[in-house]
Amino acid sequence: MTSSPSVVGEGDLETALIETLRSLKYTYRPDIRDRASLEANFRERFEALNRVNLTDGEFRRLLDEIVTPDVYEAARSIRNREAFVRDDGTPLNYTLVNIKDWCKNDFEVVNQLRINTDNSHHRYDVILLINGVPVVQIELKTLGISPRRAMEQIVDYKKDPGNGYTKTLLCFGQLFIVSNRTDTWYFANNNARHFAFDAEERFLPIYQFAAEDNTKITHLDDFADRFLAKCTLGQMISKYMVLIASEQKLMMMRPYQIYAVKAILDRLVHHAHRITLKGPSMRRNKPSAPSSQSASAA
Repeated sequence: MTSSPSVVGEGDLETALIETLRSLKYTYRPDIRDRASLEANFRERFEALNRVNLTDGEFRRLLDEIVTPDVYEAARSIRNREAFVRDDGTPLNYTLVNIKDWCKNDFEVVNQLRINTDNSHHRYDVILLINGVPVVQIELKTLGISPRRAMEQIVDYKKDPGNGYTKTLLCFGQLFIVSNRTDTWYFANNNARHFAFDAEERFLPIYQFAAEDNTKITHLDDFADRFLAKCTLGQMISKYMVLIASEQKLMMMRPYQIYAVKAILDRLVHHAHRITLKGPSMRRNKPSAPSSQSASAA
């Protein structure tokens, strides 16, 4: 898929990307533009997934418990079943997303989200939500401007005291994507000690997606088709991101590693269907009729 040559401004890029995501069956939510509407949508998705109706007080307490400045802890909790004690003392075992089948989550896209905290006022180009949880942030730059500018912007946002990444649901961000339409990169979110430019002013590790033959997929539309399709994105987060407990760090597999792991898993599934039991059958056999020789011998 390619875009019209006239699509060059950030606003045009944003509109085109949203249309691409809508074609991939994302739900566009132009009504989610601030912290309050983001949290209200998350509450609706959370209650539906976990089949519960929280009181306003319980929901505020839930947010206080799950929102954390620790990127690693947020990444861990989005992948696991957690516990919450309701006002009447009863336990609620919940998940933030459908961890059994990521494809069955609600996938939504919002744009120009403004998050204001006590000391921080930021606006984000495009955010992807899985079951109301903001997991991917996409920052766009006009054609001709290096995506590095968008990387620097994200780093600066995260350095801002009291920023939305530490005080709101944006703490659950797993991936950042930056693009100027022709050049698209992505990288994992992390705590500050793993999230900075190095001494040579390079931001590591960053990735460009690639096909199985290692052909780079850099155009934003092609990248969206191959990487942001709903089930694919769910797999990228649930299967191909690695949480390193010893370093409290998130790592994204490189494309060739993703394809290698996928091939191994596919082979295991294929061979599982071909396994046959050896040895005597475990089924109870019906008694057979006596043979003619046995009958005559009797």
